[in-house]
Amino acid sequence: MITRLSHLFLRTLRDDPADAEVPSHKLLVRAGYVRRIAPGVYSWLPLGLKVLRKVEDVVRAEMNAIGAQEISLPALLPREPYETTNRWTEYGDGLFRLQDRKGADYLLGPTHEELFALTVKGEYNSYKDLPVTLYQIQTKYRDEERPRAGILRGREFIMKDSYSFDLDEDGLKASYNAHREAYQRIFERLKVRYVIVAATSGAMGGSASEEFLADSPVGEDTYVLCRESGYAANVEAVVTPAPEPQPIEGRPEAVVHDTPDTPTIAALVDWANAAGIAERFGRPVTAADTLKNVMVKLRHPDGKTEIVGIGVPGDREVDDKRLGASVEPAEVELLTDADFAENPFLVKGYIGPKALQANGIRYLVDPRVGTGTSWITGADIQGKHVVGLIAGRDFTPDGTVEAAEVRDGDPSPDGRGTLVAARGIEIGHIFQLGNKYTDAFEVDVLGENGKPVRLTMGSYGIGVSRMVAVIAEQQHDEKGLRWPAEVAPFDVHVVIANKDAAARAGAEEVVAGLDAQGLDVLFDDRTASPGVKFKDAELLGMPWVLVVGRGWAEGTVELRNRFTGEAEEVPAADAVSTVIARVRG
Repeated sequence: MITRLSHLFLRTLRDDPADAEVPSHKLLVRAGYVRRIAPGVYSWLPLGLKVLRKVEDVVRAEMNAIGAQEISLPALLPREPYETTNRWTEYGDGLFRLQDRKGADYLLGPTHEELFALTVKGEYNSYKDLPVTLYQIQTKYRDEERPRAGILRGREFIMKDSYSFDLDEDGLKASYNAHREAYQRIFERLKVRYVIVAATSGAMGGSASEEFLADSPVGEDTYVLCRESGYAANVEAVVTPAPEPQPIEGRPEAVVHDTPDTPTIAALVDWANAAGIAERFGRPVTAADTLKNVMVKLRHPDGKTEIVGIGVPGDREVDDKRLGASVEPAEVELLTDADFAENPFLVKGYIGPKALQANGIRYLVDPRVGTGTSWITGADIQGKHVVGLIAGRDFTPDGTVEAAEVRDGDPSPDGRGTLVAARGIEIGHIFQLGNKYTDAFEVDVLGENGKPVRLTMGSYGIGVSRMVAVIAEQQHDEKGLRWPAEVAPFDVHVVIANKDAAARAGAEEVVAGLDAQGLDVLFDDRTASPGVKFKDAELLGMPWVLVVGRGWAEGTVELRNRFTGEAEEVPAADAVSTVIARVRG
């Protein structure tokens, strides 16, 4: 098929859009693939839609290959199923809610576990019908607070979500593994560099959970690797190794000290070393010897709020994502001045565990705060800290929480090395959901023995529209986009590089020959200057660019490889056969 650039609905831009932060956003807008309509909402123009559809085709082919069957459910969904699973409230502000003219509540679907469970319940009633995997490629909606990076994080996006239904755990594991392998084939076909990491299940529920992260410095997800063992996990899923319990008997009593002007960890450490506290430790005091107590407010799905104390070693910051994942479905908020005023026992800069527990405040600590560990922490009095406060003797936490930041050099949870951090973009997530949704809707079939069997469920997502941005992010260069052949809008971009009538006629002949061989051709037949055409060709990013220019009079054309930047002169008579060989080779 031949598409003439002079007729294509396309306008390329020379300048980056003002709101663009990352390369993929800048280039997809500049190259005329997408256009912004509202924050987090984009239109797909002809070139962008071609790439999107090709990504869909790859995903669809690999899903069909594992026996999954495609259906399409509505995006406009009634409240009741999500009320049954409590996700009407658990999703919080991220859910688009609306009412019809009669006042009935609806939502725009962020994900479809409930509807798939109800669909299977309505159609199947015998063990002979199982197993089954259903999927859709459909638009989803989430009210992102801060949509950013173009189509990488939007409020409206296209996702492939599939759901497996099995009779037992062995069947669920087989379905999970089939999806895992299909995802690997999909990302390899799309030429995406990725890593598989252990993950948390979040609002989805369930047990086993893994994320597929595309390697990218602009990624919002931080993950960690252990090069010695191969362990990999999203930071939210990292489990901190707890120290062995230490003996408590015979340890020195905790002592309260005057510590004026020490509201920060750094000031407290300076005071401790100047005051001779180092002698008690047998070494200089560091921030890791202090216990920092961070106060947060949890807003639970039922609307109730709760003040909670989070204790972490003073050399660590609280990671908002790790804390948020640990307390889901509650949402985390910072305390306001009014909260402190209502709770005068919370002395800013000098908060300790004793006052928290004496006043009924739940106190959760980092796993490093194990039995027998000794700490310097707040004494709950302005200008005072306590030295030698021992966990398990002087205070007993209400539990542990994974909230402290994970850093390079931390021990790997598998005990076989240390961790290094990297950044990535989430492109896929697979869950072994188990019975959360089939229990909610009583999705049963009659088993072989005639008794009801509760189905077990898996959920598997791929960000299809996000994948377009991920490929652009990983494959671009300083000149523009570079699409892998599997998803490129066209197989070859033919450019007429001068106004010579013979060259133009020759280009028409070559393009017709390529079309006859079944290639998808973008033909730049405009009267623009060669410089403009070359810049557009580099920006648009087809894998092969064929230049018909001055060399035509001498019987040659130039074939450029957009990925390597290499160019070769090709006899004009061999132009079609050479391009065919390169494209299909």
